[in-house]
Amino acid sequence: MQIPIFTVDAFTNRPFSGNPAAVCLLENDLDEDLHQKIATEMNLSETAFIRRLHPGDDFTKSSCFGLRWFTPANEVPLCGHATLAASAVLFHIQKNTNSVLTFVTLSGELKARQVEDRIVLDLPLYSTYPQVLQEVEELIKAAIGDMIVQDLRYSPDTKKLLVRLSDAYERSVLEELQVNAQRFLSAEKTGKVKGLILTLKGNSSGKHKGHDFYSRYFAPWYGILEDPVTGSAHAVLSSYWSEQLGKKEMLAFQCSCRGGELKISLRNDGRVDIAGQIAIVLRGSLTF
Repeated sequence: MQIPIFTVDAFTNRPFSGNPAAVCLLENDLDEDLHQKIATEMNLSETAFIRRLHPGDDFTKSSCFGLRWFTPANEVPLCGHATLAASAVLFHIQKNTNSVLTFVTLSGELKARQVEDRIVLDLPLYSTYPQVLQEVEELIKAAIGDMIVQDLRYSPDTKKLLVRLSDAYERSVLEELQVNAQRFLSAEKTGKVKGLILTLKGNSSGKHKGHDFYSRYFAPWYGILEDPVTGSAHAVLSSYWSEQLGKKEMLAFQCSCRGGELKISLRNDGRVDIAGQIAIVLRGSLTF
């Protein structure tokens, strides 16, 4: 069997930055166990599988496809950067003729459209709720030591814990923070956290002005110590920072080593548009 496969760097316009995802185009149904085997082989934070929903569907002409995402360890319900990558393969390589693509996923229907030099994803927006420090104190200590926490929130829909660092800190503090995410597994005792977001309010002055907020994201529970740029985390961050800043349009930067920029626009229908650029870095075939 041969399956077309691509590697796409998402939320960047430069190769070897942003967040890489593998994208497989499935002409035919794939044995269930092979999805995970391929994702483990690719060993990227995410491998996306695009499948045709009906026998007559065509990657060039159809506007609706099935989409699943696998980490090297397991399947996940939502992945923004791999959706961006999948859209890029359809728009830029398959030359799909539709202005909007719809993906049927474990998180419902997701839409992607091209706007100028970006691809815009229509994602769910997830609310956060105040979190009692005592429940997660050990986890936070494992992540940031004695740094000052300004706010603590939890998103029950995504099982993500949002830790806002004090506004007194600069972006460089977040970037330089050494995090041993492997320690989170033993420090997290509640069983309810599957992703940890560290976030910081943007600085309106200085060399990095223009970004409304910064973040880093860790998900060792899914086999990902640190994810370079995370669409699903921004589906949580967007609702939090929109409320905090009183803004519906924001520019965010994820401060991983590779780094990536996300353009955010809260919609009136309770969802969020997250836009990013892409760079296609590999085209090939899986043969087995």
